[in-house]
Amino acid sequence: MLEMVLITLIKVLVVVVAVLTGCAYSTYMERKVLGRLQNRIGPSYAGPFGLLQPLADGLKLIFKEDIVPSNVERITFALAPMIAFIPALLSFAVIPFSSDFELFGYHITGMLSDLNIGILFIFAVTSLGVYGIVLAGWSSGSKYSLLGGLRATAQMISYEVAYGLSIIGVILIANTLSMRELVAIQEGITNWIIWKQPFGFLLYITAAIAETNRAPFDLPEAESELVAGYHTEYSSMRFSMFFIGEYANMLAVASVGTTLFFGGWNGPFLPPVLWFVIKVVAFMFCYIWLRATFPRLRYDQLMNFGWKVLFPLALLNTMVTAAWVML
Repeated sequence: MLEMVLITLIKVLVVVVAVLTGCAYSTYMERKVLGRLQNRIGPSYAGPFGLLQPLADGLKLIFKEDIVPSNVERITFALAPMIAFIPALLSFAVIPFSSDFELFGYHITGMLSDLNIGILFIFAVTSLGVYGIVLAGWSSGSKYSLLGGLRATAQMISYEVAYGLSIIGVILIANTLSMRELVAIQEGITNWIIWKQPFGFLLYITAAIAETNRAPFDLPEAESELVAGYHTEYSSMRFSMFFIGEYANMLAVASVGTTLFFGGWNGPFLPPVLWFVIKVVAFMFCYIWLRATFPRLRYDQLMNFGWKVLFPLALLNTMVTAAWVML
């Protein structure tokens, strides 16, 4: 029993360190890719090729003064960044990163917890992240922050429905809610669910971008309208926790998309965990590419698109998939 506990603790530590490192270097990747797409260089001075830039940014934020405005609701103001960050980290508990393997005579599973309702768990915990944004906007005592929090709430409600329906098609085809079983039935590139649900994947990635408040759906923090939105009054490490939470959510969405549509860690020749990382990085590149390509939507366009376009299409995809499975 003690050995099992130690192995589980080590796995949790490895996953947490990997996710936090991934969040840090997602910022580096974003700045480099945006630089190339916009015909500039991006970070290049901190370390070789600018590879130490995330470390420099982290140290800068740690040593910055933590300014708390006088008119904030202090307890909620302090808790909001953690509420935004922790749910994003929890979703990695049920994502399979690799196949099972033997290490020093011990059998190691490729995921932290094999829940038979893994997809529902991810829905449950990722939906909690918006509370951190809402509470940050309300507790800051700023009209810009409050508007950002209200926008995040409406956006979350609008796109959560389409986000869930886009995955229903995958569940109907796979007939399971377990993330491990979803990977198992996609062994071999021809068995990837993307070939059976290409439209469902487009709906998933569109709703997921809106769920994570990324361009062109980044209305809760629209700099041209709301200064910085819900985190306008935050500084130092509290400010950085919001961004770590955002990038952790992006990595979670990429990991779930890889598992649901692209066979998870399945792939030839290379180690399974390396295949998983490659697919997640490809997802992240698409995130950044879309940010560099499309302008931000107006708020009325965002809401109209969510309810009048994405929701009906997601419902249609679910109904067509259900009829196809029945036939």
